[in-house]
Amino acid sequence: MTPTLAALTDDVLARAEKSNSRRSMIAIAGPPGAGKSTLADALRDSLIARGETAEVLPMDGFHMDNGILESRGLIARKGAPETFDVRGFIDIVKAVRQSNEEVLVPVFDRSREIAIASARAVSADTRFILAEGNYLLLDEAPWDRLKDSFDLSIFVGPSYPVLEHRLRDRWIGYGLNEQAIHAKLYENDLPNGKRVVENSRPADIHLDTWT
Repeated sequence: MTPTLAALTDDVLARAEKSNSRRSMIAIAGPPGAGKSTLADALRDSLIARGETAEVLPMDGFHMDNGILESRGLIARKGAPETFDVRGFIDIVKAVRQSNEEVLVPVFDRSREIAIASARAVSADTRFILAEGNYLLLDEAPWDRLKDSFDLSIFVGPSYPVLEHRLRDRWIGYGLNEQAIHAKLYENDLPNGKRVVENSRPADIHLDTWT
């Protein structure tokens, strides 16, 4: 059973109080189309409504540029684990975790398929950092270097049919034709999702779905 947002917020706050740390780093992971971004934004807003400070750190801001992907023959696999600047993401996570200065982070613009540098600011006094992305718990190198980076982990894992439906709607919304949608779904997104589900470390909190 999926908890309400209020119950999830209560849980996050209770765990943070027990840790008694100045900053709480939370990983929100799961396959493409699981609802991670929606959950991260909702949880941030819920924490702020409780008088806390919170910000979302999106993994998607670390997509490699299309030019690099094309040169490596990976453009059709954009979104797969090997198409991200993992070292850059790990460096930012480390800097944010230190919580001693403002950190500027990139944000991915899906409508243009590009990452925008320094598009979001994480201030030094922000208590909750909600890192969100497919591969935060992936137990494969080099992503496994994130293993000790988070105080709390949440995994969102809907069923295959739900993922398929959501991802199809996503690409329809971006104006792709049926051939392009088929390629995105069955040659990239859903294989990536299967990899996430089968090869991620267990999370502290597991949600079947989030909308």
